[in-house]
Formats: sequence, C-alpha cells, structure tokens
Amino acid sequence: MRFHPAHHSDDPQVVRDLVREFPWALLVSSTPDGPVASHYPVLLDDDTDELAVVTHVGRPDETLHRFGDHEVLVVVQGRHGYVSPSWYEPGSSRAPTWNFTAAHLYGRPQVLEPEENLAVLTRLVAHFEQHVDDPMWLDQEWGAKAARGTVGLRIPIDRFVLKVKMSQDKDATSVQNVIDTLRRPGPYSHPGLADDMEAARTT
Repeated sequence: MRFHPAHHSDDPQVVRDLVREFPWALLVSSTPDGPVASHYPVLLDDDTDELAVVTHVGRPDETLHRFGDHEVLVVVQGRHGYVSPSWYEPGSSRAPTWNFTAAHLYGRPQVLEPEENLAVLTRLVAHFEQHVDDPMWLDQEWGAKAARGTVGLRIPIDRFVLKVKMSQDKDATSVQNVIDTLRRPGPYSHPGLADDMEAARTT
C-alpha cells in the first residue's frame, strides 16, 4: 500500500480490532509457479500476547501455497466506500477517492498438528455459530474426520502495514460533509463508514 503519513498506523491493537470485526481474509503466497491467493476466515490466537492468527485451508490450497519456510501475506479489510469530491468544500480537492481500512500482515505459517487443527476448527465454528438461534457446535467425532481434508495454520505476524484512510488529510468542514452524506439515505449511504470517519478524527 502507498504510504501516506496521515493514514498510516503502527498500532497492533487496531489490527486486532480489525481482525475481530472482519475475519474474512485473503491469504497470498509467492510460489515458483506464480502468486497464489485463497480466501479463508481467520481468528486471533488468544493464547499468546504476540500478534498471531489461526486458520485452516483445504488440502488442495495447501498444495498450491506450498506452505513451509516462505512468508505469506494475510490481507484483512474493514469498511470502505467511495468519496466524491463534490462533497468537499469549494476550492478543496477535485480528486475522487475511496475511504477504507486495510491491514497487510506478514508471517511464516506454522502447520498445526491434527489435534491442534481440530481445536482451531472447533473454535472457528463456535465463533461463527455463537449468534445463531439454534447453534450447531462441531461434533468432535465428525470434526476429526472432516479435519483430515484441511490443514490448520498458525501465522505469527512478524510485521504489518496498516492504513486507515478516512479523509484525515482534508479540512474539517469537508470531512463533516462526507460524514453527513454517508449518513443520508441513498446510493452512497454508508453509516458504518461514517462511524469509522468519526472515530479516526478523534484519534
């Protein structure tokens, strides 16, 4: 991601909050056959103080990525949306843009043992079933069989690039105009992004 001092953050807590709220991630590997990308849910490894995520992939994806000693990129993205320059104060920027939060996380994946993989699968199901009216928890006997077709991963994050682009480089009136427009009903309505802009200007 292009560096901009107004949008850059090195706060790992922001990354943790992003992963918790938006756990659908893109895993990218560079292989001798070219780049490979897969989409999977990730969760924070809450058993450690270090920044790390856990996930699983299907065995075909494990073969494609060739997980081993090479570094992988985990992309996590928050709310995002288009911003028209017509919403700015007269005389401000005329460039259309996009507001967003995104983190690029880099680390070398550790392949989990079968029992660890099952534990991650169990936790993933529990996490995403927690708000279901009649949750289907992972039956351990069935889960152990299903887990054979997957590979569990723990990815300690060695470094990350975090960008929170919420019009911080614009004048206060233009920022308020964008927030107000995003809160209005219509094709550009995005109250959640407006909330993120509110939060960004108070930090």
